[in-house]
Amino acid sequence: MKERYWLRVGSGLMAIGLAATLGACGGDSNPMSPSPSNSTATVTITAAGVSPKQISVGINGTVMFINNDSVTRQINSNPFPAHDDCPPINEVGTLAPGQQRATGPLTFQGACGFHEHLSGGAEAFMGVILVNTTNSDTPPSGY
Repeated sequence: MKERYWLRVGSGLMAIGLAATLGACGGDSNPMSPSPSNSTATVTITAAGVSPKQISVGINGTVMFINNDSVTRQINSNPFPAHDDCPPINEVGTLAPGQQRATGPLTFQGACGFHEHLSGGAEAFMGVILVNTTNSDTPPSGY
């Protein structure tokens, strides 16, 4: 009789332990990995320059450039003249007055410098997009 009792108690404890183990294994297999962000930010271009000069977006985010100036503007990635640090920025291209266009998805982490190509290298027309990073990261060199 005692053997049966201990057999039932042992079986019950094993069932409880198995249920607890299986319950702990459920859910996301990698809960610490960040999910991709699809944020969008906006940069406005005026006769005074670009604003803001530094913005942040998540991985796969985009930046909308709006030309509120009375002249045509052209947005390109740094460095001049290669424009190859962040190719998705080059999708903005030339903007007529009042026109707006977004970058392509920014699919990698880092700092992406940009400039308004027709301004002749004026500091007011340069900026940086921080992709899934913080202000403490060093932005790329200018124009």
